[in-house]
Amino acid sequence: MEESLSGTLAIDLGNTNTVLAFQDQKDINSILVEIPNITSSPGVIPTAVWFEEPSKTLKIGISALKMKHSLNSDLFFHSNFKRLIGNSNEKINQKNILKPTECGEKFFKFLWANIPKKYEVKRLVLTAPIDTYKGYREWLVNLCKKLCVDEIALVDEPTAASLGIKVPFGSKIMTLDIGGSTIDMNIVKIEGGEGKSGPIAELLKFKGNDVSSISKQKIRCAEIISKTGSKIGGKDIDQWIVNYFIPNNKYPINLLRAEEIKCKLSLSGIKYENEYPTKFLIEGYKDEQFYLSKKIFEQILIENNLLNHLDSLLKDLLNQARGKFCKVDDLDVIILVGGGSQIPLIKEWITKKISKIQIKSPPPIESIALGALAMTPGVKIKDILTKGLSIRLLNRRDQKHYWHPIFFKGQTWPTENPLKLILQASKNNQKTFEIIIGETKQDRAYDVIFENGLPKLSEVQSEEEIIKWGKKPLKIVLENKSNLGEDNLTLFFNITKDGDLLVKCFDIKNEFIGEFKLGNIF
Repeated sequence: MEESLSGTLAIDLGNTNTVLAFQDQKDINSILVEIPNITSSPGVIPTAVWFEEPSKTLKIGISALKMKHSLNSDLFFHSNFKRLIGNSNEKINQKNILKPTECGEKFFKFLWANIPKKYEVKRLVLTAPIDTYKGYREWLVNLCKKLCVDEIALVDEPTAASLGIKVPFGSKIMTLDIGGSTIDMNIVKIEGGEGKSGPIAELLKFKGNDVSSISKQKIRCAEIISKTGSKIGGKDIDQWIVNYFIPNNKYPINLLRAEEIKCKLSLSGIKYENEYPTKFLIEGYKDEQFYLSKKIFEQILIENNLLNHLDSLLKDLLNQARGKFCKVDDLDVIILVGGGSQIPLIKEWITKKISKIQIKSPPPIESIALGALAMTPGVKIKDILTKGLSIRLLNRRDQKHYWHPIFFKGQTWPTENPLKLILQASKNNQKTFEIIIGETKQDRAYDVIFENGLPKLSEVQSEEEIIKWGKKPLKIVLENKSNLGEDNLTLFFNITKDGDLLVKCFDIKNEFIGEFKLGNIF
């Protein structure tokens, strides 16, 4: 009897390929899920639908892809529909009998119904594009209402990709995604960093209940700085390879064979001059053997202006970013995703164009799904702070006290990682340090002025007021005296599940002084 697994399933619905990854609750490793007649390789499903009228015949994945060149395929075969969901700017193929949202729904429901029984799905994690996020999320919420699963979480694609390769929160990342039918480039900033909350998944369903409209836990998406793209992709490269040998190709199977040799020539260890055999169908349904080397492959890409096209896209991307005060030097990492990004010539191109920035190349197809799993192994419903918390410090230059924020309004709690703060002496011979905490008002006080006897809100609103906590400040007395400006204390602030604000204190020699409760956020 096959062992059953219980845990989290991630579905990354892509424009060309959809990825299924599963993580058992007792295991840190993920599994790429195979489904006969649907997956083309472990975890990878061609994002395609064949829906035939009037018989209502439905096929998805590899079974649908095999029907692409059948009779009436312009009516019954559907692909490239994911990018149209929630996107009102692109034209829809009027010949197809299904709308993009209908395609997505049939694809998703058929896939869900065919998940192997050995996988007990306790939590479902879905991904969403950030450029069409609002409309795409609405579609997903409606789609998920009838799914029998206790928890459903949503993460945005760039954040999932970055977390899959452990990029720090707050990073600016550039993604180059060359899929089967598109090239997408974007620069985004991942949430968090610099004392701000890190990205979290949005819960759409919790304990079997729809919480999409009431949950306080809202997704914090990556911020789009710039984006560009085109409808050129791996399938076009396959066509160029076939055309190099057979200019008037009539046989669809040749494109599949071109894809195979393309993937072979993209592997590491392939020598530049070596020629590798491949067979193509020629007139009369006869197989003829041809030879393709890495050198000729790169020549085909250059002659079809792929590098010039990438140059143009990159120029547009960086120009947009400069308009938002983001320079190349501000990037933390470049991530290559999609099968086409694995072609050595393209890796060399981006390395030469942006030589100073680290380039990471995770598994090209499954990286987003695996990142989604990495982001949500312990997703639990959290509350958010309705007011910010600050510590009172002295500005030595002005000799005035000010409030320095430690936790921001809207941040989730309980905290997962402590906030570190180093205190300096504010005067010579100082031994005693006071830790004074304040909070922002729950609601901002708006200034009301009167004009001609009528109340009116002022145009410029006052800053949020900080109110000192009524509890007696924590006093820490050190053994040795300190002088003005010297580092003395290292503090680590946390908020517990009960809402208590705790601080762990260490002296400058990293010796533990103690952990103290400063107050409660309620």
